[in-house]
Amino acid sequence: MTEIPKIISVDDHVVEPSHVWQNWLPEKFKERGPRVIRERFGKMTLISGAKYDMPIDPDGTWGDAWLYEDEIVYVHKSHVAIPLSATPGGDKSKFDRSKMTMTPMTYEEMRPGCYDRDARIKEFEENWVDGSLPFPTFPRFCGQTFYEAKDKELALACVEAYNNWMVDEWCGAGVNLPLCLIPLWDADMAAAEVRRNAERGVHAVAFSELPTKLGLPSIHSGYWDPFFQACNDTDTVVCMHVGSSSTNPVGSPDAPKGAGAAIAFNNSMASLGEYLWGVLPKFDKLRIAYSEGQVGWIPYAIERSDYVWDHHDGWMENKDVLAEKPSTYYYDRVFGCFTSDFHGMKNLEAVGVNQVCFETDYPHTDTSWPTTKEDITSMLEGVSDELAYKVVRGNAISMLGLDWE
Repeated sequence: MTEIPKIISVDDHVVEPSHVWQNWLPEKFKERGPRVIRERFGKMTLISGAKYDMPIDPDGTWGDAWLYEDEIVYVHKSHVAIPLSATPGGDKSKFDRSKMTMTPMTYEEMRPGCYDRDARIKEFEENWVDGSLPFPTFPRFCGQTFYEAKDKELALACVEAYNNWMVDEWCGAGVNLPLCLIPLWDADMAAAEVRRNAERGVHAVAFSELPTKLGLPSIHSGYWDPFFQACNDTDTVVCMHVGSSSTNPVGSPDAPKGAGAAIAFNNSMASLGEYLWGVLPKFDKLRIAYSEGQVGWIPYAIERSDYVWDHHDGWMENKDVLAEKPSTYYYDRVFGCFTSDFHGMKNLEAVGVNQVCFETDYPHTDTSWPTTKEDITSMLEGVSDELAYKVVRGNAISMLGLDWE
């Protein structure tokens, strides 16, 4: 394989600058809109619902936090945004991942590329990346923060303001590619927001991998049909990040943290199984993507769905539910996205050569930054130039509807 082409990453994360909602909300909402405050915080603990216990402690560590509806909703943490201390003297070659801990931090303590657009662009250009699709931080992976808010008029304004900032500011100078949010509490308003953003060139929207885990209706209920139809009609890919259901697929409540992280792809697998059996057959052009779900598991998951469809039809009446085998709806409709998956790269033909996309996951602990080029080159050893192009660039162009080479 010759030198890999420039990378388009379909999963990174933006730490929203402190001005987002104060600058982009309509005037009447600004006083009540999200704002950043600085406090000292004690020891933080991850609790259920992908939330944190974040006690204020006068003897604790300074951190910048988002205040929303008179509550501290999110505190910036150094395992979510690369701290300057992880690159001593700014030397990226000395990147120390052990410095990424669950401790409070301020904006000044982060690498500027976490929250500053121009610094992000420079950071990525130096890392052989010229395209990046960023998931949110304070709103959580699919906007759960606004769904859980009490004032839904304000919440809708916050979703729209975020999307306007994303399109017009964050993505206004190249490299960054727009990923928008929807008001999760109303499928018709969600559809309208998809269409509004599609009119200005947005072809990706964040959604929950398993919405029932958030207390939302099932994807099989028909409730989400207006949203899915809008995505179907506008060529908007539905991007579902691991954890967008605010749940972790652990078997035991007292399992070590690493056990949950190691099997996080289980939520993607459960979601794919449902989309193959219901939503994708119903909407013939709808495409979905599983961000940070990795891809090595996909061939067997498809094989198992086809096996169940055929072998258990007698008592499950599968063929009355689904006229064709589930794998029919997988190819060229589902994108698997990975940060590190040597096994998946050895099985590209089985996974589907047109639907595997790479992600750098900057600035989270899973990130391959600052050695992304070297890391993906190693994973693609023995892969043809044609397939390597698809993995690091070509499939992302297709997924996001980009007019790029």
